[in-house]
Amino acid sequence: MNRAKTQADHGIPKHPNVGSTLDSFLAKEGVLEEFQAVAIKEVIAWQIGQAMAAKQLSKNAMAKLMNTSRAQLDRLLDPAAGNVTIETLQRAATVLGRKVRVELA
Repeated sequence: MNRAKTQADHGIPKHPNVGSTLDSFLAKEGVLEEFQAVAIKEVIAWQIGQAMAAKQLSKNAMAKLMNTSRAQLDRLLDPAAGNVTIETLQRAATVLGRKVRVELA
């Protein structure tokens, strides 16, 4: 029989996370929700940035159209910055001709 040797065949113990999903690993480490929140914010910031570029809107112009400060817009576009309100997202979406859709799955 010609089978490939496994780690166990070489006396190497199997790592407990081999074969697990990233989500299950992050959940086990207790950081899944934190990583998901950052990922969601990164996607939203990227989408807003892309829409601004398509409309050729500078940050200053976007902030003015949103009736907010440039600092608030910078927080919206920075995934590492704190929380962003749905109201702020809604104002950005309106300026960009988009809609905000929130869904619990």
